[in-house]
Order: sequence, then C-alpha cells, then structure tokens
Amino acid sequence: MSKTEAYFCNKRVVVTGGAGFLGSHVVDKLEDLGANVFVPRSSDFDLRLPGDCLAMLKSADPNLVIHCAVDGGGIAYMREKPAEITKNNLLLNTNLLHYCWEYGVDKFVGVSSVCAYPRDATIPMREQELFLGYPEPSNAGYGLTKRMMMEQGRAYHQQYGFSAVFPMPVNLYGPRDDFHSERSHVVPALIRKCVAAVREGSSSLDVWGSGKATRELLYVEDCAEAIVEMSAYVDHPEPINIGTGVETSIGELAQSVADACGFIGELRFDATKPDGQPRKCLDVSRAEEQFGWSSKVSLSDGLLRSVEWYLSQ
Repeated sequence: MSKTEAYFCNKRVVVTGGAGFLGSHVVDKLEDLGANVFVPRSSDFDLRLPGDCLAMLKSADPNLVIHCAVDGGGIAYMREKPAEITKNNLLLNTNLLHYCWEYGVDKFVGVSSVCAYPRDATIPMREQELFLGYPEPSNAGYGLTKRMMMEQGRAYHQQYGFSAVFPMPVNLYGPRDDFHSERSHVVPALIRKCVAAVREGSSSLDVWGSGKATRELLYVEDCAEAIVEMSAYVDHPEPINIGTGVETSIGELAQSVADACGFIGELRFDATKPDGQPRKCLDVSRAEEQFGWSSKVSLSDGLLRSVEWYLSQ
C-alpha cells in the first residue's frame, strides 16, 4: 500500500465544490483510495455564512477539508460581476478556513489559482514571486481573494500550528467542464464554438483576442491527482504550482481545438476583445521535488478526450 493509499483509507474528507468541475474529479480519486467523502450541497449549507460552515463540519466531522468551491468563470464573467465574485470568494475562503481550524480539522487544502500571480510576472512563474505585483485587472478581485486565502492560511499556521496547504493550478480543461456561454473558460468556449461551426457548416469562426496571449493548460484529472497527492504529502502553507510547464499561445490552442473538433474553416481573431493576462506559464519544479508529481496527459490527447465528452452530452 502506497503512502497516499494509507493516508486516505477510511479518512473522512469534505470536498467543497465536489459536484463541480474540478471537485467531482477530486471526489473520484478519493473514493478510489478508500476515503469516506462528504460533498456539502449549497441547498443545505451556504458556506458564505459562519453558522452554515460550522453546521456542515459538525455534520461531516472530517479529518480533512479540500476546498474546491469557487465563484468564477471566463474573462466575460469576471468583468461583468467583479463585486459579487470578490465578495463571495472572500466569504467562502475566510469562513471555511477559520471554522476548519476552530472545529479541529486536521488539515485544510485550499485550491488556489494561477490568477493570483502578478499580471507581469516573470515567466516561468515562481511561487516565491507571487506577491511581487498586481494581478491581471480583468480578474484581479478573484486573484486577490486567492492571495488572501493563502495569507490567512500562513497566519493560522504561524499562530496556531494549523496545517493549511495551497495547490495553485493553471487553467484547467476536460470532461465535466462548464460549457455555458456566460461562465466558460477558453478551452470549453472554443470547443463549443468549433462544434457549432461544424454542425452549421460555417466557413469561419471568431476567437476573442489577438491570439498572441499564452496559457498553460492542465487536464483536470491530472490536477485532481496532484491535489490528492499534495494533501497526503504536504503540511506547510507555502503555495505549490500545479501545471505542465508548457506554454501555448491562444492562436495555437484555437487551431488545436479546431483540429480536435474537425473544423477546417478560417479562425478570425478579434483584437477588440480582451486578451486577459499576456502570458501564463508555471515553474512546476516544487511539485516534483516535494511530492513527486508531474502531469501525464498531453494537450492533444486531453483535447480529444474533452471533445469526445462534450459530444456525448
């Protein structure tokens, strides 16, 4: 039995957002390892409220909480609702971390985000440079709530010895992603557009931005595995990048998605629409060094799996 299997066998684990995109894959991994998983539903517990946080913890009595719940989405959603996004995430993160400590949970794993990095961060982005600048303005409120969660975890670790752990994933994609036009991130938005263009027989397709901005894309099942492994092996609050270390331009990504969907028309880039952060690419050496993890699924394979899942729905 591996250390990860031994750690999770019969462990009581709460996964917030466990019915969502990333969270549902985390739940799958945990159940395969023999953990007893509880997924709080928003209809039963509003985790923005202190009383509901405490009631949820009393109901589940967990050893470990993995916090995947988030109010977020693509550039359009982030620009449209910055006040709601900032408020909701601050309340979710602050209340849950505090009451995990107060209730006596052994460990809190707060899933952070590449959006916490400065807009003009050095590439590849290194964890020690996280606070050296302001985040990308189009999602700054969201990014700052992630920074605040990590700083709160550091403070609780320093003052109380509380075990708070913070994986920082890059842009995720894969099965069960949110393909809704209002909230979707770049990969599901492109898949939705390309599939529709193929079905309609369109000769061209519009893509937001110049196509020059870059992203690092991580297949969701790889991310879920990293979070589970990090939960077992890491006990300190220093953030750890979770990604592939491979940088891809939006132009290259759009062509790869078009190929995966079978769209052979023209891709037209609309530079009047925002690019978002100019570049995103992580230094992923800390994850390899501290818990032996690296990504497994290539972008081409991951896109084919994502398209296949989308078409099946």
